[in-house]
This record gives sequence, structure tokens and C-alpha cells, in this order.
Amino acid sequence: MANATMTLSSKYLLNRIYSIYRPLSRRQKRYLLITTDIFLFCISIYLTFFLRFETLLPFSEISKYTGLIITLFVIKLLAFRFKRIYSPIIRYTDVEFLGNILQAVFFSSITSIVLAYFQGLWPIPRSILIIDAFLTLFLVIGVRLLIRSSLQNLIVYTQSSRCQERLLIYGAGTAGYQLVRGLLNDPHYCPIAFVDDNTELHSQTVVKGLKVYSPKNISKLWHQKKFDTVILAMPSINRKNKLRIIEQLQDLSIPVKTTPTLGEILAGKVAIQKIRNVDITELLEREEVAPDTKLLQKQVKDKIVLVTGAGGSIGSELCRQIAQQQPKCLILYELNELALYSIDLELSENFPCLQRYAYLGNVTNQDYLKSILNRHQVETVYHAAAYKHVPLVEANPARGIENNVLGTFIAARCAIDCQVNNFVLISTDKAVRPTNVMGASKRVAEMIIQAFATQPEGITRFAIVRFGNVLNSSGSVVPRFRKLIAQGKSITVTHKDITRYFMSIPEAARLVMQAGAMAKGGEVFLLEMGEPVRIYDLAEKMIRLSGLKLGHDIDIEITGLRPGEKLYEELLIEGKNVKPTEHPKIFCAREHFWEWEILESELNILLENARKNNIEELLIELCRIVPEYQPKNLLIKKMAEAKSSTEIISLN
Repeated sequence: MANATMTLSSKYLLNRIYSIYRPLSRRQKRYLLITTDIFLFCISIYLTFFLRFETLLPFSEISKYTGLIITLFVIKLLAFRFKRIYSPIIRYTDVEFLGNILQAVFFSSITSIVLAYFQGLWPIPRSILIIDAFLTLFLVIGVRLLIRSSLQNLIVYTQSSRCQERLLIYGAGTAGYQLVRGLLNDPHYCPIAFVDDNTELHSQTVVKGLKVYSPKNISKLWHQKKFDTVILAMPSINRKNKLRIIEQLQDLSIPVKTTPTLGEILAGKVAIQKIRNVDITELLEREEVAPDTKLLQKQVKDKIVLVTGAGGSIGSELCRQIAQQQPKCLILYELNELALYSIDLELSENFPCLQRYAYLGNVTNQDYLKSILNRHQVETVYHAAAYKHVPLVEANPARGIENNVLGTFIAARCAIDCQVNNFVLISTDKAVRPTNVMGASKRVAEMIIQAFATQPEGITRFAIVRFGNVLNSSGSVVPRFRKLIAQGKSITVTHKDITRYFMSIPEAARLVMQAGAMAKGGEVFLLEMGEPVRIYDLAEKMIRLSGLKLGHDIDIEITGLRPGEKLYEELLIEGKNVKPTEHPKIFCAREHFWEWEILESELNILLENARKNNIEELLIELCRIVPEYQPKNLLIKKMAEAKSSTEIISLN
């Protein structure tokens, strides 16, 4: 009972001390530290006299030298101020800072000795100055280390009601060492050990008594020390090795986090101790190819560029990538007010010198879009505006056709009329043998671009870039899975064997820019997407990375394929016409399409049915324009075949 009372009393006292110290301003804390140093100078000079004369002199004897002692103190304080000893926050004191104290004491002592030498009749023995220098150095450094340690312990003790996250650091190299050093000042984390593949480091102590263990002992280590999270402290590790390590750790069902990449650290974007979750893009079994700077800049550097759908996932990333290539002007065209505001604000903060304009508008508004193209004399257009969510477009086919088909037609027509040099359509793998309205509408959009590319009028060079899913885009599976895991709800997957191609949003945007730069007119560029990913496997990996167990903490429910959804996606309608390009991840193909004279009349029928919301006739016409379209209602397909009277042509 007495011990408990003492513990409560001591904790109350420490809390009171911390509550008094914490509200002090930086200036007040600096004055407090200066006062402490003056007190230490007094102790140092008194001990110096004792060591020099081997007896404790009375204060009356020492007071004879008051003027000289004050001069010595002033020199020390000026030297400390010159070396900025009072600028850093004391609880972050490091070896470099202690070196500054050494220099300040050395400088002040040399100054005092020089003054004593030129003074001639200096009443204090010069040896006192040397002894005082060593004592000052010892006391100032010792007290600062004591204050730093006390503050760290005080913060931890006063916040001990919060649970510390116990960390196992994977990687005992420089990054791991710096990470632990950075976390020592954070009361929320407690590093407990290192793990490293290097056998020479095993059983060695790296920092603060933390030992290095073999990865083979992780399971045993977890039972002994019960850590909460594994931190990968290997910023320069390649994707293959990182994937191997993460797969080894997944059996423990412990959250795995990582330090920033080497590029982020070198660029000064983040510090080494900025721990983050492992991005699911890091688990894709494909390496990103370094972009070709010439191709990236060809259509945007020193040019006036417009991006439709600038607030969407791909559109906004295109804006970021374009801004990095120093365009003459960047024009953002977006229907959603919040999305436009967000990307415009981001660009203003990250690229303050970039000339840009933000326009709220619909791509189906021909007069407004044409006025913008003419006003700014736009040279390159990236058309990213589209409805992309399969179930929504399937339920609202007329609106999907208006936005994806009519929007593309108007944007391309305006580009021709305004003599835009380059026009790039962002398409999707769902346009290949589509089974849904969204995919079919994007295939029609491709055909419009292909047909326009063969027209002799105008100077516009058209290109189509087709790729699969991008990770972390709005409404995609990764953000949805992440949200469900955070809520502790079951993850829903439509089919256990459903697969999709994936790539990161930045890589997709860069490849779009590079593909467009290689266009000669009417090509369909395909981005190499790597191996398709099984969505069920993706969900499993995300569950394990979150430290949860499938079937115990969270389940995966199979809900069945949605209307218009395919088990797998393709990038080509005909695989014979694929040709490599100068970029190893970009291929070129020539797909079949309608001649413009035929397509124009069919488009008029399609768009008229969309305007009247005549869904059955709209779907029949969609089947006629896109023969490979397989709607869920096979009767629609048969009716379209019965009405078909024109032949589709093929370009090789």
C-alpha cells in the first residue's frame, strides 16, 4: 500500500514538473538554459581554484578576481551564442551538437589565454584557464546529456498510460541504425531487436543494446519478445527481395511497415524514421522501367497542354507528371468542382511557378471547350475524362454513352478545328471484346479516334493508349479493401478466380505521355502490364500485411460476378498486329475500325438513342458498331446481327 502511494505521489510530482516545463516558450527555455550554464561556470571556476591551489579558498579570496571571472563568463556566453549552442531543442541533442560545445569551449579558452598573454600582469594563473576549460566542457556536456535523458524519460513516464508499439527492425545497416536513433525520442515506439540476412552481424549489438538476430529466428523471437510490428529498414532493397521478405513474414500475421525509399530520402521528401505501411504496389511482381526523359518531354515541355478529366485518378496524375516537365502552360478541364479545386491547389503549392488555368466544364459542351482551346492555342490534349465504373455505367447506359462516346467525339472534333498538334485518348483493357456498356463505349471512342486519324483535314496527330487497372484509383479494389480491413468487415470478391492487370498510377501516367510521344497517327498503344493478379490473392496479402488472420480476424466473401463483369481482361482484340516500340514497356498495334463515312451515321443513331434514353435500341446499335461486344442479354446481340447490313473494315 505504501509503495503504491509512493508511486502515485512520484508520478503526480513528475506530471507536475512536466506540466510546468512543457508550456514554456522556446525563449523561456533558452533563458533557463543560459542561467543553468552560468551556474555551471560558477561551479567550474570554484572547482578550478580548488584543483589549482589544492585547498578550498574562501569566497572572499575568489571575489578579488570578480571582474576577470565575469569577463571569462561573458567570453564563454558569446562563444556559445556564436556556435548556436542555444538554438537546438535539447532533447534532440546529438554528437554533432556536442562537437559544437567542444568548439565553443575551446574558442572561449583560447580567447581568454590570448587576452591573459597580452595583458601581461594577469593576476590569475594561466593554468586556471586551462583547468577551467576542461571542467566547463565536462559539466556543460554532462548536464546536457542528463537533461536530455531526464526529458526523454519524463515524457515516456508521463505518457506511460499510452501503449508503446514494440518494433522489430528488419535491416541492421545504416538505415536501421538511423531509424532506431530517430525513434529513441518518440514515446510511442519501442524497438526491441534487429533482424538481418547478413550472418556476420548476428548476435552483435548495434545500438542501445539491441541485438541482431537471424531471420530464421523471427517466429521464436516473437514468442519471446512479443513485438507488434515489423519495420523494413532497407530503403535500397529491390522489389524482388522485398517481396520475398514480406512473404516470409506473412505467416506471423503481424503488421509489416517500411521506411521510405532511397529516392524519397535522397530527394529530401521524408526522413528515414517516417514509417509508413507497405504499399500494395510494392508487392506487384513487376519492375518499373525508368522513363525516357526525351519521350516524357516531347509533347509537353515548353508547350501548352490541356488535360480533360484533370481531377480524376489518371487525369490528376497526368497533371503532376506534366508539371514536372516544365510546360509553357497547363490547363485543367474538369466537371467535378471539388476534384478540380484539389488538383489546382496541389499544383499551386508544389509548382508555384507553373502557369496554369482551371476550368469547370463538361467535355460534351462543344462551344465552351473550343473557346478554351482557341483562347490558349493548346498544342497537346490528353483526354482522360470518362465514366469508368462498370456497374454504374451498366445501370445508366445512356449517360455512359453521352460522356464516353459523345465526349470523345466533341473533344477530338474541337482539337481538329482548333489545330491542336497532339491528341491522346486514355482507353482501357475493358474495350477489348467488351461484355459491358462501359467497355463498349470506350471501344467506340477508340474507333472515333482511329477514324479521325485517317482524315486528310487538320494537323492533329491522334493516338490511343490502352491499359488495365491502376492501383489506388478512386473506387478501385485496393482503397475499398483497405477501408473494409480498417473497419473489420469482410472483404467481398466477386469470383475466386477473377484476375486483373495492375500498375501504379504514376507509372501509368508516365507511360501514357511516352506512348503519345511516339504516335504517327491512329495507333493503339498498349502498356505492358506484367502478369495478371488474382484479386482473391491480393485481398489475402492485404489482410496479412495488416497483421490479421484470414478466417479468424476477417473473412473473404464471394458475391458472384456483377453485370457486365469479366473473369479476365485482355489488351488486344487481334494479337497478330503487335509491334515493339523504342520503349520496352510500350507496344503498338493497328486495330480494325469503321471508315468515318460509315461510323458517322452509326454514331448519330447511337447518340440519338442515348438522348432519348431508348436503352434497347441503344444497346442494339452498340452491338452493330462494336461486333465483338457481348451484352448480358443475348437477344440484343441477335437483333443487332439481324439489322446489320454494313461491313467492318480492317487496317493492318
